[in-house]
Amino acid sequence: MKVTILEKKADEEDELIVKCDYLDESLTKLINQFKTGKGKMNFYKDSKIVFVDPEEVLYFESVDDKVFAYTKDSVYETKSKLYQLEEELPASIFFRANKAVIVNLDKIDSLTPVFGGRFEAVLENGYKVMISRNYLNTLKELLGL
Repeated sequence: MKVTILEKKADEEDELIVKCDYLDESLTKLINQFKTGKGKMNFYKDSKIVFVDPEEVLYFESVDDKVFAYTKDSVYETKSKLYQLEEELPASIFFRANKAVIVNLDKIDSLTPVFGGRFEAVLENGYKVMISRNYLNTLKELLGL
């Protein structure tokens, strides 16, 4: 891949030009990051909007049609749906563990096989997340197992 950076004129707007044969998933995510300028994610807690680095999030969970982001110290609500988060977050770090949970792979302390071909992930805060058989092959691929 070739990267070219050009200095713009004072009256020009910042511009990102992408030349490629096709837009793959990783390139689409990168473009979205540029468009939205997201470094931090916005969540809601106690009628406040709170900005949190995605790396701080241990996992996202959908409960009763609401999605929550769990960090080591807090729980926040997000207006995004799990499928939207799955598209926006880096797939190399955030992994869909089951129908209701997305896990930060960097926050997993251990994995244990359990009954029925599933795995249980223990996160840094001690919380246990069940990894569905449907997502197990993707997890093994991401971890190089």
